[in-house]
Amino acid sequence: MYLKRLERKAMVIGATGLVGELLVHSLLEHPAYSLVRVLVRRPLELQHPKLEQHVVDWEQLESQDHLFDGIDDLYCCLGTTIKKAGSQDNFRQVDYHYPVRAATIAKQHGVSQMLVISSMGASADSRVFYSRTKGEMEDALSDIGFPSLHIFRPSLILGDRNEKRFGEQMAAYAMKFLDRWMKGRADKYRAVHAATIAQAMTNIALVQAKGNHVYSNEVIHVLGVDGG
Repeated sequence: MYLKRLERKAMVIGATGLVGELLVHSLLEHPAYSLVRVLVRRPLELQHPKLEQHVVDWEQLESQDHLFDGIDDLYCCLGTTIKKAGSQDNFRQVDYHYPVRAATIAKQHGVSQMLVISSMGASADSRVFYSRTKGEMEDALSDIGFPSLHIFRPSLILGDRNEKRFGEQMAAYAMKFLDRWMKGRADKYRAVHAATIAQAMTNIALVQAKGNHVYSNEVIHVLGVDGG
């Protein structure tokens, strides 16, 4: 049973990433959504009657603000690494400025709900640049004032990436090996599969709970069970 009205319209930013692509598939298959609009730098190799793809320039996103018209749920799966971005400034552009820019436009166009992937340990007071940036992003999104804001803080994300990240691969192997022993207090550090995060985001969106909500890694594992 889905609460409130069906045939919702979703927008996904970060749709070419590990979680984003799985999320798009999840939304397209869900009967609650009549439209899934993605903003990308390069199109997905995917066709579906409910899918709209729009290639955008993130530096000029305001000039394409009409794309936010009629959207109910904004999903943000944007994220990179400092190594891939090339510098801390470039990393911050993707992980802070782009989500906040999209959220600001979305709120102006009446989007009522935003769901965003952050990171375990995110805090604006962190000494770690990565965690601090994520925390500052969370604070900025909270200040925008969506009726519903849902922040997901996963641990290490598992899945088949298009690009190989050696350090993450080694950590993933270790986390998979240790997973059976990571119970109790250590449960919050368990690696989580990208598909689990995508399913958790979909399940939470359909509840449409008002206010700001933060979901820790161990909660994501529970919310990501198919069917909510």
